[in-house]
Amino acid sequence: MEDKKVSTRLNPRDDLDRHEEQADVVLIGGGIMSATLGSMLAVSDPTLRIIVLERFDDVAAESSGPWNNAGTGHSGFCELNYMPDPTDRTKPAEIARQYRQSLQWWAHLVREGLVDPTRFIHQTPHLNVVFGTDGVDYLRARHQTLSADRLFDTMEFTDDPAMIEQWAPLLMDGREPGEPIAATRQVRGTDVDFGALTRALLDVVVERGGQVRTGHEVRGLRRRPDGGWTVRGTMSGGRPFDVNAQRVFVGAGGFALHLLQKAKVPEVRGYAVLPVGAAFFRTGNAAAVARHDVKVYGQAERGAPPMSVPHLDRRFVGGRDYLMFGPYATFSTKLLKKGSLVDFFTTLRWHNLHVIGAAMLHNVDLVRYLVGQLSARPKRKFAALRRFWPNAEFDEWELAPGGQRAQLVKPHPTRIGDLQQGTELVVDGSGTIAGLLGASPGASTAVSIMADLVRRTYPADTAATLDAAFAEPADDLLTELRVAPDSGPSPTHPQPSGSGRPTASTPRPAPSPSTSSGRRAG
Repeated sequence: MEDKKVSTRLNPRDDLDRHEEQADVVLIGGGIMSATLGSMLAVSDPTLRIIVLERFDDVAAESSGPWNNAGTGHSGFCELNYMPDPTDRTKPAEIARQYRQSLQWWAHLVREGLVDPTRFIHQTPHLNVVFGTDGVDYLRARHQTLSADRLFDTMEFTDDPAMIEQWAPLLMDGREPGEPIAATRQVRGTDVDFGALTRALLDVVVERGGQVRTGHEVRGLRRRPDGGWTVRGTMSGGRPFDVNAQRVFVGAGGFALHLLQKAKVPEVRGYAVLPVGAAFFRTGNAAAVARHDVKVYGQAERGAPPMSVPHLDRRFVGGRDYLMFGPYATFSTKLLKKGSLVDFFTTLRWHNLHVIGAAMLHNVDLVRYLVGQLSARPKRKFAALRRFWPNAEFDEWELAPGGQRAQLVKPHPTRIGDLQQGTELVVDGSGTIAGLLGASPGASTAVSIMADLVRRTYPADTAATLDAAFAEPADDLLTELRVAPDSGPSPTHPQPSGSGRPTASTPRPAPSPSTSSGRRAG
């Protein structure tokens, strides 16, 4: 399928000083959340007038961009921060079920001939590696707990260095013998290019008659007397625009809280965000890439934020393979990578200052972690990579900036302020405006989050279409998506076909006895 570019052609009325347009739904932000919701609404009810407004000149320009996130299909396999207590599998099981819903929705779109999965998802085994006796004991107990759940019962565990070398040769390359080490492996993990996925989903919106408008920055939202909303902003040339809509979704990443505050949504009173950035080491060295076809996650440092679990990943971006290691914390008062240094300050209100202060006092370890990360020079940072691959060569890697996140801080009845993990969907009492706040693992669970929004605020017929898609037989979703190792394009799955309308995609150049599993092989 030939990629095409988002249509940014404007109506003739855009030449006026200000005009008002009518829409059923306005989606603010051209990232994975708006794209997911847009695809659901466009498929469920093609009569809806959907307009997506993106402030930058391209979609997927922020957290959804392939180098602004880890590209991990988060399914609870390898994220140790989801399970600090190795006997409690509640969180990883919930994440796994949410990601399964994502696979189900994407598979539904494949069956309908609307997307080509080979452009955004690839099977990549997910591993954990831990060091030291305590780490080994923890990982063994975690594996034993997870194996009792059918979502994890094919996960393997080993503390045999020879087996670990088979699974991930770089982990043992140059490692001194004698140190306790253990690993788990789930071969059915995935690597997802969320930027390419965002484009594919926005293609669905455009093919069904919706509009995707880049260079449109939303500056305010006003509730109308009829219960709908007027979305106001400026285009890249400085001309103003208004769009009247019955429903609005704010998927503006780190800037979402600011817009919900501007809309005077009472549910976010007292809410705050703390900006957290990231950087990664990256290499395209073919010899190194050829020896590492997995994602390997370790244990986070004490005090590290949830999205800072170190991992050495195989990535497939723009038609090329890379290795990536990180993240390393960075700091800026920007809430978007391409944002402004005043972004954070625009979210401050008298009713959230004490919430932020209390959250910081309760997270002194986090402050120490950030100071340590910010003061470390590149070669000191590289030592963390060598913990995973002892023979890694510094000169073969580049330190590249990653995405910018806004960690959610909420009021708490006793702690006053509490730093949150994950994301939170905020819906106002009328159900006409909603927004997503927080960070990881949002992209992987976007389908589950947006399906929840549809069920809560849209007509029953719209939700019923989604439920029917989730109820479709899916014995092997990876094969359905044509990403299993032995699978290729299948004649039973029609290729996406164009309707003649502009679409949202555009090509992007690349920058042993000690082994066990939930199901024992014969």
